[in-house]
Amino acid sequence: MLRLPTRLANATLCAVVGTPIAHSRSPLIHRLFAEQFGIALQYERIEVSPGGLSDALKALQRLGCRGVNVTVPLKGEAAACAVKRAAGVELTGAANTLWWTEAQQLAADNTDGAGLIVDLTRHWGLNLEGKSLLVLGAGGAAAGVIPSLLAAKPAMLRILNRDSSRAEALVERFKTLGPLAVLAQGAFFAEPVDILIHTTSAGVTQRVPKFPARAVAATTHCYDLYYTHGTTPFLEHVRRLGARACRDGFGMLIEQAAASFQRWHGLLPDTTPVLASLRRAQAAARTG
Repeated sequence: MLRLPTRLANATLCAVVGTPIAHSRSPLIHRLFAEQFGIALQYERIEVSPGGLSDALKALQRLGCRGVNVTVPLKGEAAACAVKRAAGVELTGAANTLWWTEAQQLAADNTDGAGLIVDLTRHWGLNLEGKSLLVLGAGGAAAGVIPSLLAAKPAMLRILNRDSSRAEALVERFKTLGPLAVLAQGAFFAEPVDILIHTTSAGVTQRVPKFPARAVAATTHCYDLYYTHGTTPFLEHVRRLGARACRDGFGMLIEQAAASFQRWHGLLPDTTPVLASLRRAQAAARTG
């Protein structure tokens, strides 16, 4: 059953939808952004199951909601719901940012790929050019970031997914953008990759997707699009495999949120203090 928020007077309503949604840090991030500009913002988490997004969006539109962030597993559904789609949505078939135009048409964009690249390169200091990449997962999250990863000119990007047909579909969609291939389940993996990126929703259920242990070595950087107050099961696993360095998706979350915030409010927030604030809270949760 859809549970909608009570609309607060004199506040701009925005929301994040997905399932599960209780873990989302988006309300805090957008509140910190809004404080930079003195915006009175009401930003809500709303649990929406697959197949229910269209009805949820209609209900939010009636409440006067300005914008909606979309998380797993609804990004493909969000793209399908939109009437106006940015080029990135048309390309990827996935959307994480929704809003209504002046004509009350639902519009969609995808800021995930740009957010990931900023976190990998500016915040983490990686150079993707000429590197070997392995992406775990072939859902909406993977589709949303693969074009941006290929634009960074890796030597090769492979996709590994439990259902290989979904990975093959992504390769077919993006094959003109750069060197892209499917890694079949159980295939022999000759050497470790430079960068391993986890995009599945397995982290939400505290599981780790199957992938060749050979993919990880002391030279491998591992990134999890998922995030928690502490570490994630995937990052714990790759640390045990001897990964060189590990990073969760907080930085990507904040960077894609900043792009969404700019789309809705016409203002680009400073992400540096927000990321520092969340990292401090994360460190306190780990030690506490």
